[in-house]
Amino acid sequence: MKHFPTLLSHELRMLLVSPSTYIAGTAFLFFMGFIFTGILESYAKTAQDASPAQEFFQLFWFPVFFMVPLLTMKCLAEERRLGTIETLLTTPVTTTEVVLGKYAAAYLLYVGLWGATGGFFYILKKFSSDPLLLDSGPLFGGYLFVAISGLLFVAIGVFASSLSRNQAVAGILAFIMLVVLIMGGNWLGRADFLNRDVLAPAKAAVDYAQVFAHLEDFARGVVDARQILFYLSGAVLALIFSILSVEAKLLHS
Repeated sequence: MKHFPTLLSHELRMLLVSPSTYIAGTAFLFFMGFIFTGILESYAKTAQDASPAQEFFQLFWFPVFFMVPLLTMKCLAEERRLGTIETLLTTPVTTTEVVLGKYAAAYLLYVGLWGATGGFFYILKKFSSDPLLLDSGPLFGGYLFVAISGLLFVAIGVFASSLSRNQAVAGILAFIMLVVLIMGGNWLGRADFLNRDVLAPAKAAVDYAQVFAHLEDFARGVVDARQILFYLSGAVLALIFSILSVEAKLLHS
């Protein structure tokens, strides 16, 4: 992994000059700013049970569905389309280093964009004297959830990019996978047919993968090692599949 830092710095530079990065970043910050403004307006009209941070992070899924595909769809798909990945792998770097370099760059940018939303809460702190509006538990728990869950979400985006030469197709695949994981799992968790005794193991597995339930736990300050393991193991698995997919495509090219 001695070439990893060089690849990471190169990928960060490539992301920072890519139009899709700025499209994703601008759309993300605009949308989250709009949501934050709406939350504050609702608090101004009437008292709310949940803190603004809880309401803010409840909508994490919407920007994830669009930001992650935009950040990752080019990382491997474009390299394969242009044929540059074959050239890159003739140098003394491994497929693992290439995939991890691209993944780490996208993840750092993902976390950085979420980190920029901390400015909303900073402004709120400056202009509000109500301590209830800045409950530190849900705030730090929400950002911790974003950082940990992002490990898996970005890895899914990289895996989708490894499956196609077309970046648009890769973006659509990433979108579908994220919707299935987040919304599909939430729907299955509420499905009545899983309450049968014979389906108890499947019900337990679905409950274990409930992303919204994980967010609620983090917001309450409950950090379950099993939930962290879910995201870490899922990210590792997605990256392994990405590496195998790239190598398989190279063998057949």
